[in-house]
Amino acid sequence: MAAADTELANFVKEALMRGAARQEIASALLGAGWPEAQVRAALAGYAEVEFPVPVPRPRPYLSARDAFVYLVLFSTLGLSAYYLGSLIFQLIDVTFPDPALQTRGFWGEDRIRWAVAVLVVSFPLYLYLAARTASEVAAEPSKRASRVRKWLTYMTLFAAALVIIGDLVALIYQFLTGDLTIRVALKILTVAIISGAIFIYYLRSVSGDEAEA
Repeated sequence: MAAADTELANFVKEALMRGAARQEIASALLGAGWPEAQVRAALAGYAEVEFPVPVPRPRPYLSARDAFVYLVLFSTLGLSAYYLGSLIFQLIDVTFPDPALQTRGFWGEDRIRWAVAVLVVSFPLYLYLAARTASEVAAEPSKRASRVRKWLTYMTLFAAALVIIGDLVALIYQFLTGDLTIRVALKILTVAIISGAIFIYYLRSVSGDEAEA
């Protein structure tokens, strides 16, 4: 914990011990120039229970097990998203073949088999880990504050946002150059749906965490 955060936590603790109301403490700190987010976090560090001294809430900690589970969870999400898109791309190419591509046969079938194989392994594992972590968070709400969970969630949001932006750029570029064929349009739509679904799902997850906090 940084020196400023320690000073803030000590002040909040001392003020609570002296019987000051939380709203009064927040007003004093905000008036002194402390950021609202830091003030809320400092006050949230102590439970609102009746006791002679302030009762600290459990602090988030970095568990090696949690790090492993979340790394596997988000890795399988990435694999599932990539190879689902790859599979759909191959099906689009089969449905709307490009005469300019003369050697699609073997390589197209091989890519379809590979994408299916990866999805059969990665997607069920992702669903299992997602359900398991959700049940653990529901049973122990303090896990919402897991740092590795937050970092990987925001990194996923960042990656999905970049893909969406790149997809929109590709759509506009293809339209302006006059090369927006049905094949290209369907592929752009596929990327938009997959990345958009991931972005919306984890954005709602982050919003839910903040609401619970």
